[in-house]
Amino acid sequence: MPDPIYPDPEVKRQIEIQGDTETAFGDKSPGVRRIEAISSCFESWHKWVLFASVFFVAYSYGLDGTVRYTYQAAALSVLGVSAQTSTVTVVRSIVAAAAQPVYAKISDYFGRISILFIAVVFYVIGSIVQATAKNLSAFSGGALLYQFGYTGVQLLVEVIIADTTSLRSRLFFSYIPAAPFLINAWVSGNIASAVLINSTWNWGIGMWAIIFPVTAIPLLFSLMHAEWRANKRGLLAEIPSPLKSFGKASLWIDIFWQVDLIGLILLAASLALILLPFTLAGGVGSLWKTAHVIAPLVIGFVVALPGFIIWEMRLAKHPVLPFRILRDRQVVAAIGIALLLNTAWYTQGDYLYYTLRVAFDRDITSATRVQNIYSFTSVVVGIALGLVIRHVRRIKYFIVTGTLLFVLAFGLLIRYRGGYSNSDFAGLVAAEVILGIAGGLFPYPTQVLAQASVQHERTAVITSIYLASYSVGSALGNTIAGAIWTNTMPSHLLNALTRANVPDASTIATSVYGDPLTFILTNPPGTPAREAVGHAYREVQRYLTITGICISIVIVGVSLFLRNPRLGDEQSLPEAEGFDKPVVNTLGRNEKQRRGDSVVSTP
Repeated sequence: MPDPIYPDPEVKRQIEIQGDTETAFGDKSPGVRRIEAISSCFESWHKWVLFASVFFVAYSYGLDGTVRYTYQAAALSVLGVSAQTSTVTVVRSIVAAAAQPVYAKISDYFGRISILFIAVVFYVIGSIVQATAKNLSAFSGGALLYQFGYTGVQLLVEVIIADTTSLRSRLFFSYIPAAPFLINAWVSGNIASAVLINSTWNWGIGMWAIIFPVTAIPLLFSLMHAEWRANKRGLLAEIPSPLKSFGKASLWIDIFWQVDLIGLILLAASLALILLPFTLAGGVGSLWKTAHVIAPLVIGFVVALPGFIIWEMRLAKHPVLPFRILRDRQVVAAIGIALLLNTAWYTQGDYLYYTLRVAFDRDITSATRVQNIYSFTSVVVGIALGLVIRHVRRIKYFIVTGTLLFVLAFGLLIRYRGGYSNSDFAGLVAAEVILGIAGGLFPYPTQVLAQASVQHERTAVITSIYLASYSVGSALGNTIAGAIWTNTMPSHLLNALTRANVPDASTIATSVYGDPLTFILTNPPGTPAREAVGHAYREVQRYLTITGICISIVIVGVSLFLRNPRLGDEQSLPEAEGFDKPVVNTLGRNEKQRRGDSVVSTP
């Protein structure tokens, strides 16, 4: 049994009196109650259509997300603003991090279906704006709208899976949105090239305004049909619909508190102000001294973040993330693993492509495929693990094993960081495969434990915070990798070229640092300059992978704090959040149930 967060009955009673377990519309938010009623009306064909639809939606946005970066580079080049690539990337990364909790909270209130539809609309409008953009401002604005829609669809797909599956089955079904990568990893490059050769970047982006909503129709239909059945049975009669009461002032007051509008704004501002400097400055030391980097950091850490914490702890009636659940080591450990995973991964992944091309002398196709090994392997292993967990019902030991393999993979990366022989390249590939196996054993399983540790009322919120932690970890990992690369590579190149007695070493070092891919075209392996440059790359990659293994060791330690509950047929653990309480059954049954039990039929 998990450790109780509030073992004192009086404390539990006070929590309930204060409204932490009661919403403005009863025991649960209307959107959560609605999806429970809808799920109870799923027949077998509904579930087949639902999960098949999730696959096709994920295939669509996954392929689009992969190829759109290629079209983005082509677009900015045509618009004459290639140097502003980071501007668009900053906009998308911040929206990706900040939008997750926003979607989670409003979907709890207004329902999954309506908010999913709105996310699809943002996706389509953003794609149209980008495809027709004539300048950087329009293109960046389209990128913001598209990313807001993309993030919403991606989150809501995961949340709907959590809503409609049991704990023992959730890991397997959670991999359905990731499964398309098994195909997209190998075909995305061919598709992007074919479009750019035979058409334009405008069509490459614009066609998704047609393709994506078409693939989303079956998913929306399956949910809406089940909602119609629930309504016909009278299961929705007792559930208030905020969409039908827009003209009432009381509704907007309820929305303000229930959605925690102030908390969402403060959280989004905190993430934006803190992530923006990390993304903009990267590893360029001089930029950290400039006002446009210092000011957001100061405001973020000194004003926005403390303001968010104070508001959530003292003033919010229905906080985005109730801070009391952060006393649960299960939640803290899960968020820590998500944060540290991407931080560690990007230390080896940020400059892996350049290392493969320069230090291993691999061609474009080979280098691209090696980069995809991690994701491909992790999906294969994760799907297989999902089937195992349905019978084993325990996850922690797999998670700890995965973190240990993560450390082992970084050890191999330290050893195999360059070389032109087949054995050197095989060592690197083996390291990436082990990294992928580890990636299949602990990121998604940890997400399942995080979802299991809270009541259904907060499933969407905890999922959004977990996924947002990935974005924060990415920013930290990019910053660490960039700092190491920027502050060590120039000197290593110059020293290596000087020791090799290469003429005009300073000029060549500057040229290689700025454009290594052009340098390798005229300097094949075996030439003094190429050998010197390869040595420099291997040394800097060693620094990066040593940093990664240090972070990975911390992940192992954090994973040990996870509990190992038995995953049953309920939507979340009966003892989730440390207490249980009889609740009114929203589906009309008479029996009492523990708070956190699901009343829906789950696969």
